Amino acid sequence: MFTRNKLREIVEARRGVLVPGAFNALSAKVIEDLGFEAIYVTGAGVTNMWFGMPDQGFMGLAEISDHTARIRDAVEVPLIVDADTGFGNALNVYHTVRTLERAGADCIQLEDQVMPKRCGHFAGKEVIATEEAVDKIKAAVDARRDENLLIMARTDAAAVYGFEAAVERAALFSEAGADILFVEAVTSEEEIRALPVRLNKPQLMNMVIGGKTPIFNADELGELGFGIVLYANAALQGAVAGIQNTLSILRDEKEVKEDSGLVIPFTERQRLVGKPEWDALEKKYKQ
Repeated sequence: MFTRNKLREIVEARRGVLVPGAFNALSAKVIEDLGFEAIYVTGAGVTNMWFGMPDQGFMGLAEISDHTARIRDAVEVPLIVDADTGFGNALNVYHTVRTLERAGADCIQLEDQVMPKRCGHFAGKEVIATEEAVDKIKAAVDARRDENLLIMARTDAAAVYGFEAAVERAALFSEAGADILFVEAVTSEEEIRALPVRLNKPQLMNMVIGGKTPIFNADELGELGFGIVLYANAALQGAVAGIQNTLSILRDEKEVKEDSGLVIPFTERQRLVGKPEWDALEKKYKQ
């Protein structure tokens, strides 16, 4: 699959490519339309935007695979899919990888939290035993039908056992066959700078707006050697801010006009959802 080869090139170049998160097909189309090279299908975003609930393990495999398939059908750029813990043990991980590969994922991210997991920047996280976590990564690697499908291994051990323990786990995940490493919720600039030196596989750095990790410019992270700079929920936070602002004006002023600057024009909305292309198809098949 072309998108899988493209994603591998992006990751291995280690140039700090910005990857925003999408919480539905339309947000994915906006990301692609703006020229970003890849998209992250965010579990937190799906949970927040579809359930109206916090990122605490409420999303299941059915929801994330359905969203992945819909987004895959809507865009042509590579997709990194958040599969949380793999929704169970190593056998569940095996099934999860098969399911998400079939849905169109180009990279599947798995983490080492206990179930139910929680946002990496929440308090109270726990992680499973190292040996079990390694076995789950091995199962993920074995499960893929296409060797170009990437497996990303995330560890949340820094919050539980400290930075050194997280680095040790990530190294073991690398040995188990993970293609990309993700040390979540590091809390200092020194730790961020150390990761590309300490670990030899390409890495993702997660920039959570309001989270525990210091915000770095993506260019600087690229210079340090990170492959991907993730903004998993920047679009979500921006969308909610826009909804709040627009509806506050509507509530107070009793109207919202197209030229208000609060909303995109009607024609732009139709362009983004591909109405001209659907109109052309309708014309083609109309008897």
